[in-house]
Amino acid sequence: MSATSTSLPSTQSTSDNQWVLASNNKGKLAEFNRLFAEADLNVTIIPQGQLSIEDAVEDGLSFVENAIIKARHASRISGLPAIADDSGLCVPVLGNAPGIYSARYAGEHGNDAKNNTKLVTDLQAIRGKQPIQGMFVCVLAMVRHADDPLPIIAQGLWHGEILEAPLGDGGFGYDPLFWLPDLQASAASLSAADKNRISHRGQAIQQLLSQLPL
Repeated sequence: MSATSTSLPSTQSTSDNQWVLASNNKGKLAEFNRLFAEADLNVTIIPQGQLSIEDAVEDGLSFVENAIIKARHASRISGLPAIADDSGLCVPVLGNAPGIYSARYAGEHGNDAKNNTKLVTDLQAIRGKQPIQGMFVCVLAMVRHADDPLPIIAQGLWHGEILEAPLGDGGFGYDPLFWLPDLQASAASLSAADKNRISHRGQAIQQLLSQLPL
């Protein structure tokens, strides 16, 4: 489906057909660019970095809270509608860790190699014959203006298993450790098009689009 700018009025917007994407993560930005292009929205998506907007302080206790915090932050500074993503990997046997701390699980924000190594190490002692289940979570929040009392919330869940060692050289984050039994492939082994079609982020965007007024 497509959405036009006239269906999303914003009392603070300086340009009805521009939305800010509240992320500076290069991997996420690349995926969002492809996903929004496929959605054929009649809007221009502007990464917050192009507007010199720094990352918000993510002090929420859930994916939903952090997504809303980031969206409001970007909208308040830019004066435009904003979309924010908060996503991560949840592993039930670890109490759903890394969860909202996925990007800084090993203590250094955005160090994928260290985060993957820590996850493998944390799971070594509890591995048995059964695969270790995990799921990628993506929550999207869209606000029409910074004080929007009714943000649009969308969520995508992508279920899989956690490998003992990385496999594949595509994607980012925990993709090399995320095994998809039905496809006999890791998330890092999928093409960008195949990943977007089934991933947590792809699911969340489709759910978001279904909530936008025509």
